[in-house]
Amino acid sequence: MKHQPRKRFGQNFLVDAGVIAAIVAAIRPARADRIVEIGPGLGALTRPLLAAVEQMHAIEIDRDLAAALKREFAPRLTVHVADVLSFDFAALGSDLRIVGNLPYNVSTPLLFHIARYCAQVRDIHVMLQKEIVARMVAAPSDSNYGRLSVTLQYRFELKKLIEVPAAAFDPPPKIESAVVRLAPLRPPPFAARDEALFARIVKAAFSQRRKTLRNSLGAFLSDAELRSLAIAPTARAQELSVAQFVAIADYVSNRLTG
Repeated sequence: MKHQPRKRFGQNFLVDAGVIAAIVAAIRPARADRIVEIGPGLGALTRPLLAAVEQMHAIEIDRDLAAALKREFAPRLTVHVADVLSFDFAALGSDLRIVGNLPYNVSTPLLFHIARYCAQVRDIHVMLQKEIVARMVAAPSDSNYGRLSVTLQYRFELKKLIEVPAAAFDPPPKIESAVVRLAPLRPPPFAARDEALFARIVKAAFSQRRKTLRNSLGAFLSDAELRSLAIAPTARAQELSVAQFVAIADYVSNRLTG
């Protein structure tokens, strides 16, 4: 399949056979698995995955690529011509296994979008910019720890699997990549009473990283209330664990509901 990569779609096609084999081995597809591939592109991952499973879904925004994929893989591959940022994964059922080489220009909002469908997902194996993966798996007090870390670690167990050099792509991107696995936590060890409020608090806490919690979360609770949760008002967001953010959200939720 010949195709000129399109910058507006962030297209960098994986071409390294060794990396492709390593990703498929990490996924360990079984015949009856319900795999959904994001951005299949030229089909580098699609081919070995379809060799292992009966049916697949793929989400591709590029109409030319989508048409070529349909010609080569139909009827075993169902291609959805859509922007994955607005795609309804729930429409594909449950126990989904999401895979893909995510477009780097939308990777962070895409991860937040996919996290909404945690209940429908068995696991996720995706390639991202290496720096994004570092943020995803970072622990509290790590310089990479932030809103993305807390939001994803609240819902998933994460593990960095494979580092991928730029030379594995055509055209080579200007950054290094990595493959990460996300497995939903069922149930989450720290389930927030009000998840929307939890998300607002995490966003506010990291909106200005250098601010203390006294300043970034002052609209939600007082110094005395923070201290009652064994959290110093002078601490900063990157020092708090997921459990502590849940504790703050639950405290505020309980106060708001009486």
